[in-house]
Amino acid sequence: MERKMIIATELLKGQGLGNQLFCYVTTRCIAMRNGCDYSILGSETLANNIHSQCGLYFMDLEFGVSAKKEDFSKVYYEKEDRLYVANSRHDIEHGAYITGTDDQLLNMKETVLVYGNMQAEDYYLPYKDEIRQWLRVKPEFDCYEYSQDDLCIIHLRCTDYMDSPELFLEKKYWIHGMKNMKKINPKMRFMIITNDVKEAEKLIPGVKAYNFDLAKDYSIIKNARYLLLANSSFTYFPAFTSTTVKKIIAPKYWARHNVSDGYWASEQNIYEDWLYQDRQGRLYSAEECREELAQYKQTSPVYARRNQPIADGEKEKAYRSAQRFYRRYRLRYYWNSARRKIRNMLQK
Repeated sequence: MERKMIIATELLKGQGLGNQLFCYVTTRCIAMRNGCDYSILGSETLANNIHSQCGLYFMDLEFGVSAKKEDFSKVYYEKEDRLYVANSRHDIEHGAYITGTDDQLLNMKETVLVYGNMQAEDYYLPYKDEIRQWLRVKPEFDCYEYSQDDLCIIHLRCTDYMDSPELFLEKKYWIHGMKNMKKINPKMRFMIITNDVKEAEKLIPGVKAYNFDLAKDYSIIKNARYLLLANSSFTYFPAFTSTTVKKIIAPKYWARHNVSDGYWASEQNIYEDWLYQDRQGRLYSAEECREELAQYKQTSPVYARRNQPIADGEKEKAYRSAQRFYRRYRLRYYWNSARRKIRNMLQK
């Protein structure tokens, strides 16, 4: 019998769980689509990474054909498109990651070790039922306590985002999102799942925040009826595999919600059945976002310069522009902190 080709990926310790699950799911689905076997290298790093050291104790994942890196003579890196703009230090030097679907990766039919972001739903959407089975939470860890029709779960990413004003979602986003959820039910209640309870409760006073263990955080999001999400890959697969969720709101332009003039960072993060909220609190469907992005690509002089680093002679000007943006962000932070302290003193 002829041996099948193997499509493999390696999970990396520098990835968070959400990014690891994207690589896992996409690799399995591309292999299935193209009649290949799959192999997941580095499985020991699952949930033993930059955010946690507990392991993926609440799922039983399969890792395919046993293989080593040296078994692969070909390595493929998912295509990248980047936009070099003066919105942040990162984007000046490294560019904002704006990549869409890589058709070559999607149609791989050879033995290869692949690396990449791999978050476009084109890679895996036809296999939603299978993915639900692969990522099934063990019954003893599956929490339905907060699956209620009048409760919206907010996922708020704090500590590791707060030094990046182009990335961190400020209070205005959450207030708009809560107002949009209250249009569904004026009596909607809210609860925060976060990596930093103290900062979350400062940002949205009056809403109780929790940081349970990894399994409980994941399953609360998976079993929620309503989700108001940050631009974090951690929440994607609990939301995607949910059988209870009725509405999901996420930030328009994803990782560049605060600064984009129309580009997505990245367009891989436009997902069916999600609603995307802009900086004014307006909601857009995934289809509307894709149509708008297609128009932007045709007309934007900024997008026309994609993959072109900022010239050395222009970087000083770019850094000055970014510094002004950072300074305004810090002033808002200190102003809001001072207001909060004064309010707390008056309430005592």
